[in-house]
Amino acid sequence: MLVYLAKRVGLAALVVLLVMLFLATIVHLVPGDPAKIILGQHATPDLIAQVRQQLGLDQPVTTQVWSFLERAVQGDLGSQLGSNIPVSQLIGQALPDTAILALSSIVLALGIGIPFGIFAARRPNSLLDRLTGGLSIVFLAGFPYVVGLLLLILFSVTWPFFPAAGSGSLSHPLDYLDHLVLPAVSLAVPWWGYLGRVVRASLLEVLGSQYIRTARAFGLRDRVIFYRCALKNALVPVVALFGMMLGLSLAGTLYVELIFARPGLGSLAYGALQQRDWGVIRGAVLVYVLFFVLGNLVADLSYRFLDPRIRVEEAVAVPV
Repeated sequence: MLVYLAKRVGLAALVVLLVMLFLATIVHLVPGDPAKIILGQHATPDLIAQVRQQLGLDQPVTTQVWSFLERAVQGDLGSQLGSNIPVSQLIGQALPDTAILALSSIVLALGIGIPFGIFAARRPNSLLDRLTGGLSIVFLAGFPYVVGLLLLILFSVTWPFFPAAGSGSLSHPLDYLDHLVLPAVSLAVPWWGYLGRVVRASLLEVLGSQYIRTARAFGLRDRVIFYRCALKNALVPVVALFGMMLGLSLAGTLYVELIFARPGLGSLAYGALQQRDWGVIRGAVLVYVLFFVLGNLVADLSYRFLDPRIRVEEAVAVPV
């Protein structure tokens, strides 16, 4: 277990390191001089030199990359251009709203997607199973920005049940929850279809296994077999999806925050992109990647812990 953990942590650290290298060089991949783009019509030679010095662009590329890596490891992501506010402070202020939105959408996805798959697996190849299969395809086609726009038009404009913009305040939980409903549903809808299909397929595979047939031979009731024997093992693949859900839900918040004018990490990154503030952009992308890598690491470890077959296969594969 310790060897496996060390391998996974090492691979996760390597991914983060490669992303940091890419982020350190991304400013050089953009056509044109970033300093001139930032200053626009006010670009005088003195101002350009000042901005280039502030961004560290007057140094060799290798020096810039090493400097960014060294500071990032220490938690220093630089300062916002113009205001000199630390990027880490801006991210710390924006991250709670984004994290709440992403986690709320995951809870909604699991709370509806899993029962959706269970319902389909209880009646395989029936009319209801075909209907749920069709709904799954519709849900899968619902990209967050498309679903968000539809929900905004329907439930904020046509039928004003929910606020159209903003996030409310955490000091007023009901108001905050009211602003959270539509954005969270926008992110959760595609996962309803995906989780439904995964749970259905996993359940049908487990129900056809040998130990389920043995349980039936011993006279256990179908309801007991389904919920106590099959369902527990069928949900193991859902754990492996957690990392992907966390990463993609966080990435999807970028669209949703813009559509519903919510504060958060996505809105911060978009505003920085408009202003060509590469320090803020790099910091925001790095946070997205860290959460994605952390989620996948937790999912890998949990999957191995929950499924004994993986440990048995590894034990057999180790030469004596």
